[in-house]
Amino acid sequence: MASQPVQKKTLKGTFEKILDPTKMGTWNIVRRPPIENKSIIQGKPREQNSNAFKAHQVKEGVRLRKALNALTHGKNIFVYHNIRTNQVVYSLTRYLEKNNVLRQLVYHGKKTIPATLRKDMWVPYFSVHFNDSKVGLRAFHLLREFSLQRQLAPPREMVTITEEFLNQKRPRSPEEAKEFDEKYGDKIGWLMEKKDRARAVMDQKATSVADISAVLAIQEEEINDGFADGKRGYLTRGARRRRRDARKKEEAKANQNAERIAKLEATLSSDQVTYKIQETQDADTKSKSAEGAEGRSAEDPVKILWTDIHNARYAENWPTRVLHGELDLTRGHVMPGQKPLYHGIEVLADKAFTEKEPASS
Repeated sequence: MASQPVQKKTLKGTFEKILDPTKMGTWNIVRRPPIENKSIIQGKPREQNSNAFKAHQVKEGVRLRKALNALTHGKNIFVYHNIRTNQVVYSLTRYLEKNNVLRQLVYHGKKTIPATLRKDMWVPYFSVHFNDSKVGLRAFHLLREFSLQRQLAPPREMVTITEEFLNQKRPRSPEEAKEFDEKYGDKIGWLMEKKDRARAVMDQKATSVADISAVLAIQEEEINDGFADGKRGYLTRGARRRRRDARKKEEAKANQNAERIAKLEATLSSDQVTYKIQETQDADTKSKSAEGAEGRSAEDPVKILWTDIHNARYAENWPTRVLHGELDLTRGHVMPGQKPLYHGIEVLADKAFTEKEPASS
């Protein structure tokens, strides 16, 4: 299994393995959960090779994935980027969903939005991990807003012809370079052509890092001002009734999700191994989150894992509560977990990090 479960030995001699629900969405047993033959579907017993059985199995897989995602919904933000255009998309799940990605792509002209998505073009960039789901959802909302605002109303300096832009675009051939200089030599300070503007606005690899740094700084002020502290002030009788109804629906939905996850655990388990599906946290995060369990604090740690930790330099500064780490390498198309270190150490770099000094000759 791809999740590398944590293994514990129980008193009965069996082993208990903890599975990370964020890594199970692409498993075959989750996408198509086992259903007994001759099950009652749409009022009739159905065969496994019937269309009604297959459609029901697919729908159950969707419900099961939603139940798994509900365990950690909002606590993780996974960021992917396009290796050709440097477009950046944000996801609340480790795997990318086609419709979610297409909704985030803004039309900037012909062929700026693909007809379909290619797995080999979207690669992991970084991931952000929170202790509180409401704080994570707020950060996700701000990141999407900043990205959309920059693409719909880009700053003037982003789409202006500069000397650096001309040096990057100038052809290598002397004859073509001469024609290029004659065409663009006196246009420094002008707006780029439509195609060049689209490429400049679509490139969000550096700005997305600056965005997450700014979002974390904004959230520190929001939490200090009482963001999502539960004090909503005076509520009318109708508002209190709607709140009670909403909480009842949430509780009923949570019970359904727990039942589906329990059935999946029973399916995966055997006499020798018992599987438990639950959120996994390192010891440092557990201790800090337990300290702030009574209320949100602007000092709650936030972990950011990078495929290339040097990309963090795109941000001018980072809040002191940010812990930087490194993503593990993977051959799949699902965002990996944190890179393991020696002796079971989980955190790669605490708060600040420095570049490795060159070896002396």
